[in-house]
Amino acid sequence: SGLIGCSWAKVFAAGGFKVKLYDIAQQQLMSALENIRQQMKEMEKLGVLKGALSAEQQLALISVCTDLKAAVEGATFVQECTPENLELKKKIFGQLDLIVDDNVILSSSTSCLLPSKLFTGLKHVKQCIVSHPVNPPYFVPLVEIVPHPETDPSVTERTYALMKKIGQSPVKLNREIEGFVLNRLQYAVISEAWRLVGEGVISPTDLDLVMSDGLGMRYAFIGPLETMHLNAEGVSNYCERYAEGMRLVLNTFGPVPEFSGETAQKVNQALSEKIPVVPKVLDARRKWRDECLIGLAKLKTQMKSD
Repeated sequence: SGLIGCSWAKVFAAGGFKVKLYDIAQQQLMSALENIRQQMKEMEKLGVLKGALSAEQQLALISVCTDLKAAVEGATFVQECTPENLELKKKIFGQLDLIVDDNVILSSSTSCLLPSKLFTGLKHVKQCIVSHPVNPPYFVPLVEIVPHPETDPSVTERTYALMKKIGQSPVKLNREIEGFVLNRLQYAVISEAWRLVGEGVISPTDLDLVMSDGLGMRYAFIGPLETMHLNAEGVSNYCERYAEGMRLVLNTFGPVPEFSGETAQKVNQALSEKIPVVPKVLDARRKWRDECLIGLAKLKTQMKSD
């Protein structure tokens, strides 16, 4: 019932589903429920609450439970949201494996742990899948669906359909891979950003501007492959024009950074000057980020309907 668990609870309730939020501590659950209530009421007031139901109707769909067996009784879908710790996740799936039936889908929110490491050896391995959200899931709809090698194809399809039904944007990976897709793309950008700052090519502040006021402007609506398609007379033409130049640049990329030392200090100093590492300041900036994401989501919805 932490940040991700509460986000999922809100997303499923917005889709009209009954949700049982499980945790080991009753006080943690009461706190989570109150946070969900405040957030839903605030979003309703701002006119950005997801789904067709009112905040009260959605809240009525969410209950809490400290008993795992009672929590999953009658469930069709279980979304695990424990901290990113392999042993902890394996432990909870081991417990679930003993109490669920042959129809429920067991899904993990993990951002980087491979399904083969999480689920191998479970009796219900064919029902297991990763549904990796993007933080914060309520405002960023992408969900990466990653099957275990033994996952039944129908589980992948059911999970995909469920995510579509609750208003998320699911993508299916055909096989597992380290970092899945989102983080592989993200880490590639971070890696080159780190090298450019470390080599003194650009300041940390200007580097972020290249993304927020440059690449990010188009990537908010189209991906890198469609960008290629539109920046020439189709992808084939783009490759004819730019392949040599791209290879020339890519061959100058350096090794994977250590993400420590002088560059880490330089980046930290620049970001700390902009956003001091103080809980109140960080929370305010996160709130601003979420408000921007809400605005962007509304704009994208409006543009699709137009």
